[in-house]
Amino acid sequence: MGKIDDVKLNHILKALKELEYGSVVITVHDGKITQIDTTEKKRFSLVKNHS
Repeated sequence: MGKIDDVKLNHILKALKELEYGSVVITVHDGKITQIDTTEKKRFSLVKNHS
């Protein structure tokens, strides 16, 4: 595995800090980070209608 540079590491840490629900996917090719994807989920509580 190659050395992770500070720019990529900071980007990953920022994505994790800003994420409440979801995922961060790190794509690696030949031991190097080539892509970082963030998927954020928004959760809404269900309100039941009592009719």
